[in-house]
Amino acid sequence: MPGLMRVACALTLGATLALSAGVADAKTKLKMGSAFPSKLVQLGSLGKQLEATVDSVSGGEIELKFYEPGALVPALEMFDAIKAGALDAAWSTPGYWQGKEPALALFSAVPFGPSAGEYAGWLLNGGGQELMQKVYAKHNIHSMICGVIAPEASGWFREEITSLDQLKGKKMRFFGLGAKVMQRLGVDTQLLAGADIYPALERGTIDATEYSMPAIDLDLGFYQVAKHYYFPGWHQQSTVFELMVNLEKWNELSDVQKAQIETACLANFTIGLAEGEAIQGKALKELKEKGVTIHRWPQEILDQIETAWNEVAAENAAEDAGFKEAWDSLQAFRAEYKVWNDLGYLK
Repeated sequence: MPGLMRVACALTLGATLALSAGVADAKTKLKMGSAFPSKLVQLGSLGKQLEATVDSVSGGEIELKFYEPGALVPALEMFDAIKAGALDAAWSTPGYWQGKEPALALFSAVPFGPSAGEYAGWLLNGGGQELMQKVYAKHNIHSMICGVIAPEASGWFREEITSLDQLKGKKMRFFGLGAKVMQRLGVDTQLLAGADIYPALERGTIDATEYSMPAIDLDLGFYQVAKHYYFPGWHQQSTVFELMVNLEKWNELSDVQKAQIETACLANFTIGLAEGEAIQGKALKELKEKGVTIHRWPQEILDQIETAWNEVAAENAAEDAGFKEAWDSLQAFRAEYKVWNDLGYLK
């Protein structure tokens, strides 16, 4: 009898271990490259937040592992890596991929475009995200709206800018559709990753830069080189972030797993908006204490910039059908929203 019991116990233990191994093997693992370092305020920390939220809402059954920029593939090569299936997922912003598909810039930040509330209305309830996914699907990628941050500043300069003529010939780091506007104004724009901006500004490789909102720009130390800081961020009144997933990997997920990841992204959107609005006042105070002069563009200069933007938008829509479809959708939504905005909100 003792021998039989030992055999039974052994069989029970074996079954338990096999079951445990099966559970472990059942965990879904996705390697997520990031366009931003984890320690960077909001841009990177929201990616880490997403990793933690997915783990929590899935009960540990989905591991969306955050990898620092370049750890898996160079940050600006993640689109191609996901398309090919060499990378599972990425924490990014659609504007980085406008060279692949011009329309993607419209799902990231729009010059003179919507604030976060209006943008969310179009993206999540007005068909914007579906149009974005339609563009990505051509490249074997599924992407979700997964974060948003507050308005950005529009530039750090060594000297005060009183006329757009002063911008002509300057070398400036600039992002997205705003870069096309600056090019029209005579600026030589470059797209540099966050970590590369300060050294370029310090060495004089670039004359000026924009990057993000005060709390992030403070973190990167631009004030040590340039003391004139300009607002509003006409090019990015809100900036949207995404979770890109290889389409085949996404289709392999269960409906429950997809819903868990989508829910985590919606939570990330809310977290990003609340945090971004909460931390700017303190950052601006600190920047002033460090000797930064904060400027607001005169209305006549903003009007000139907006005219240039309207020309760029019209040209892009004429050149690319995908851009036109998304642009027309956004414009129709904004026209309808304006009626509500004018009535419902204090000016």
